[in-house]
Order: sequence, then C-alpha cells, then structure tokens
Amino acid sequence: MTDSGTGRAVHDTAVLVGEARRGDPRAMEELLASHLPLVYGIVGRALNGHADVDDLVQEVMLRIVRALPSLREPDRFRSWAVAIAYREIQQYQRRTARDRNHGHQVDDVADPLTDFAERTVAELELTGQRRDLARAARWLDADDRRLLALWWEEEAGRLGRADVARALGVNARHTAVRVRRMKMRLEEARTVVRALAVAPRCPGLADAAEGWDGGTGALWRKRLTRHVRNCPQCGAQGTGLVPPEKLLPGLGLIPVPGGLVDGVRHAAEAASLLGQTATGGIRGVLHHATARSVTTSAAVLAVVVGGLTYPVWHSPAPSPRAAPPAASRPAQSAATVPARPSRTPSASASPSASPSPEVVTARRAGAAIGVTGGDIYLAPDGSDDGDGSRARPFATLGKAASVVRPGQTIAMRGGTYRPAEGASLTTDGTAGRRITLSNYRGERPVIDASGLPGGTWAVTQEADHWTVQGLEIRGSASHAYVCRSCRSTVFRGLSLHDNAESGLTLRDAGTENNTVLDSDFYANGPGEAGGVGLAVKFGSGAGNTVRGCRAFDNGADGIDLGGFTSPVTVSGSWSYRNGNGFTLGGGRTSASVAHVLTDDAAWDNAGLGFNDEGNPGAIRLTRNTSYRNGTGFYLATAAAVLTSNAAVDSGDGPDTVLAESSRSEGNTWDGGGGAPVFTTTDPSTAEAPRAADATLPRTTFLTPSGTAPGARMTPVGETS
Repeated sequence: MTDSGTGRAVHDTAVLVGEARRGDPRAMEELLASHLPLVYGIVGRALNGHADVDDLVQEVMLRIVRALPSLREPDRFRSWAVAIAYREIQQYQRRTARDRNHGHQVDDVADPLTDFAERTVAELELTGQRRDLARAARWLDADDRRLLALWWEEEAGRLGRADVARALGVNARHTAVRVRRMKMRLEEARTVVRALAVAPRCPGLADAAEGWDGGTGALWRKRLTRHVRNCPQCGAQGTGLVPPEKLLPGLGLIPVPGGLVDGVRHAAEAASLLGQTATGGIRGVLHHATARSVTTSAAVLAVVVGGLTYPVWHSPAPSPRAAPPAASRPAQSAATVPARPSRTPSASASPSASPSPEVVTARRAGAAIGVTGGDIYLAPDGSDDGDGSRARPFATLGKAASVVRPGQTIAMRGGTYRPAEGASLTTDGTAGRRITLSNYRGERPVIDASGLPGGTWAVTQEADHWTVQGLEIRGSASHAYVCRSCRSTVFRGLSLHDNAESGLTLRDAGTENNTVLDSDFYANGPGEAGGVGLAVKFGSGAGNTVRGCRAFDNGADGIDLGGFTSPVTVSGSWSYRNGNGFTLGGGRTSASVAHVLTDDAAWDNAGLGFNDEGNPGAIRLTRNTSYRNGTGFYLATAAAVLTSNAAVDSGDGPDTVLAESSRSEGNTWDGGGGAPVFTTTDPSTAEAPRAADATLPRTTFLTPSGTAPGARMTPVGETS
C-alpha cells in the first residue's frame, strides 16, 4: 500500500515523520507537500470552493505541523492528517453557521455565487451528467458534503475505506451505511437539479419553488426534494443516471494554488529552523511564533501556514474511536467519561432507587463524581495481604467485596487493574446503609478484563442497595458487568466498552428499582455475532430506569430490553451507530410489555432506530427522535402510543412501520408540518466528553432551529 501521491511506501512515510520530528527540513517539506493535494481536495470539495478554502487548508497544515510530535503511529500519518482536515472543516462550518445565526455578515458556504460546483463547471468545462453531479453536490448538507469529499478521494484511490472510517470516527460497517445514505441523497439532489432545468417546469415544482432565491439552504432542499420525490413527472428525471463513481474520475483533481505549495516549503524550513533553536522540536515553533519571535522564518510560517499568533484551532475532543487505548492515555478525571457520543442533557427526574447522600450532593453541586474517602481502599499497586486502608490498599475488587459491610464505601484509586479472576459482589446493603463502590474523586480506575478466562464475567453482582459509580471496564471476553436479581442499585458515570458480549446487563426475576444514570456503553460485541451496550433482559421487576446514557458502536443493539417482562423507563438517552438503536422487548418471550421512552434519540444505526422486536404491548413513546437509521420506528407488532416523535432521513427503509393497533398523534409523519429543520445535524457536540459530573454535554444537535444550547435535544415533534 502506498501513501498519498508520493509513491513511497507507508513505511517510508513513517521514516519521514521521524526525520521531520528531528528537524530535517527536507523531510518536513516532502511530508507536507506530498499530502497537500489530498488535504486541498477534501477541504475544497467540502466547502464547495468557498473563498475561505485556502485559509482553511493553511489552518489544517498548521495543525499537522503543531501536532506532529503527538502522533503515536507514524505509519498512519495519512489517516491522521485526513482526520485533522475533517474536524477542521466541522469547526469551520459550525463557526460560520453560528455567525449567521447571530446576524454577522459571513458568506454562506453554499452561496451559489461562490459555489464550487459553478467553479468546477467553468474550469473543467463539464457537460451533461458531470455538470449536474457537480451542481447537485451543493444541495447536500454540511455532513454529507464532508463525507462526499472523503468518498471522492476514496473512489480516486487516494484514500482507503479505513482512512475514511478513521476520519469519521466509526467502524467500516457504519462508514458503508453513511456512504450509502449520502449517495442516496446525492442522487435525489441530481434529480432535483435536472427537474429544475426542465423548461417549462412541472406546475407542481413551479409552485414549490415560488419565491426561491437560487440558494440551497435546508428549507428549500427539503421542500423541493419532497416534491420531486412524490411527483412522477419530476421523478422521471432521475432515470438513466450514470452512477457517480463513473463520473467522478472526469471531474479531476482540484489544482493546488502555487502560493500554497511555496508556503509549505517555507513552513517546513521555518519549523526546522525554530526546532533547532528551541527545545521541544516543532513545539518550539509554536512557542516562538506565538511569542512573535523576531525571526524571519517564524514570520513566514505565521503568514503562510495560517498565523501561529492566532489560536484558530478549537478542536472538539477526538471521538473515542480514534483515541488511543485507555492504557496509553494520560490520566484523566474519573468523571470525564470517554469522548463517546452523548445526546441530550439528562432529565432531572429523581431515580427510583435512592442514591447515597454523597451522590445526591455531588449531583446537586455539579461536582466531579467520586468519593474523597472510604472505608476500604483499592489500588493497582496494592496487595490483598494488606488491610484495605489508605496506606495498605487491597489489589482486587473481589477481596474488597468479600469484607465490605452495609454502610461502607469502597474507594478505587486511579490506574489499571488487571484481575486474574472475576469479582463477585454478594453482600447486601440496606435502604438506610447503602454500600458504595466508587472511583476516588479526580481519578479513573480502569478494570482491564482481558486476562480473564474465556466466558468469565468481569463483575457479577447478586446484591441489593449498592451505588456503583465512576468505573471503566474493558476487554472482557464475555460480559463486563452483570447484575442478577439486583434491587435498588444505582449505576452512574460508568464507561463499559470493548467487551465481547455486553457492557452492563441487568437480568433475572427480582430485578427491581434499579437506576442506570449518565453512563456510556460502547464498542461491545463487534463482528457478526454482535453485542449489546446496555441490556435489561430475560427477567422481571418494576421500577427500573435508564436516564442520560449513551450506547454506541455496539455490534447488535445499543439499549436492549428483550425478554424483560416488566416495563422499563428510558429517558434522555441516545443510541447510535449500533446494529439497532433501542430494542423494546419481545425476544424469546414475546411478552406484552408497556415500556416507556421519553426524549430519547437514535441515529446512524444500521438497522432500526426503535424496534418492538415482536412485543405486542402498549409501548409509550413521547418526544423521541430517529435520524438517519435504516428504519426509524419499526413497531409492527406493538399497540404503541406515539406522541410528538420525529423520524427523519431514514435510509433503505421507511421512516415508520406501525401496527394497526398503534395510536399516533402529533408526530412528524402525521402531517404536522413535515420534516423539522434542525439547528445542526453535526453530532460532534453530542459526541463530546461528558461534564465533570458525568452528565451529557450541551448540544443543539437535532434541536429545532433557534433552540438555545443546552436545551433538550429532542423536542422536534412537539406540538404547541
């Protein structure tokens, strides 16, 4: 496999990275120059050739220079550089959208007067379907334009599917799903372009386009696409379209301006020079340039590569998919659950189970979760021959659990624990004397279960009245944490990921009054077999609640209530990029269960957003949102009651499949004004790290236009 545009092997690129880090100007120049066409093509197409393309490319190249010392895998330089470009494009599009919303005079990225489609048509003299394809690209929203730019490079052979997946922060399967949906929307846009070009226009299209100013904003995109999709006359314009893969080669490369090429050369020289005169290599470039060093090369670097004196890079936290393994990450607050996508701010209803006074105090104050003292201490460098004190902590959770008594607290210090056997929690607390298992505040304990025998659950709980918070469990060849017939237990601020079967499972009869709060469950059960993020299944018991949780990148289901015969309440939780989002009962038993879902969101799931799985019960769904799932609400069996929900942009399947026994009112598919216009369809803020108290990040993702940051994410289907 060769790296982009240079003919060098990936191994040689890694060598160039090493030489550039050591201050070799020729290596730095070759590294940057060989990847500049790739970066320029991605940015140029994503921004539709806007006047800011050159500046943004400079910022991307600056970011690459600045961050080069932190690159852990030099042989992945190309994928890393593409991911930086992708995130910088996201930031740019958010800034311009924010400025427009605040009334500032900022050129619209999709402004037809500066649109890349028109420049491409003029410069390359495109005709026929290539011209229509170039013009159709401007009708895509920001998310799809970014993805089109990456896919374009993939089709040209300059990127591989793995490079695209890393830039998006998802796995290959979900990348394929997103590409397929983007292509469907591109084909719709091509049909719209062709229908608009017909003279005279279809009368219905003429009515739909009345007042149209030639722009490609969300309102006109939805209005015109909706007409073309439902009009046989306009829809016929989509017949005979050549697949875009066969048209892209004729569109060619976007030429890189000569000034940028020269600038890369000067930047490499400046980085090398300053790297020799200051400690920290390239980091010295930043230091001196930010301090306005009176060095000619520093001035050149500041001007050409994007202005080092201006901190333009405000990157969101990297998606956990692209992050290095937890063992190699810097220590972080235990409350800062991994940067896995998270959705709306969690609801404020109190949990069914009573958390300890300490937990309640932390939630009210918004403080970082964790305890500041304990009765029993654990530490990775402890010993089970110790006494469990702060000075002589135990080494294993199993040992601590064997000696804990009602009312006591087990405090786990930060670091990685590698148990040789699973832990069993069997001692009950009481309503007035709960047992607490918690991280030490400001520290993150990680249980690496990869050394356990196959089929062993990392933690098994068969006890009541516990509070478990601030733990990370990964690498189990089976389940990470299984709670059997547990009562009145609170789980909070957990991060359970990369386990073979499930993150957290609550199961069996007598599973009552448990609450799962503000936790992330991701990347469990990859592959064909599939795994589950959070499961409440194969059991029964009243009063179980899930709130403020995220489940994503799991092989099968994000949140699975299959075979649980008592209603479970799920609110303010997000499930995305799984096989299915929310699976709501049925399973082996096909029991009739009236689960309750409120203010939840499912997006980018390959299969179903909300799935009754054969459950005929009166499931209640209120103010939930399905976005870009294979099918939005698949409730073919349930006597569901659906109120004020939204289903938008489903992929291969319909937005809804509802049983005749269902009741539907005030939902987007009930004719209540059509599809909503969202403030943003960029999920990056929803996928950002959690707050210190483990609550979900503030976001306007999938909120109606005009909603203030921090508002509930999914009121899109509400009626006034």
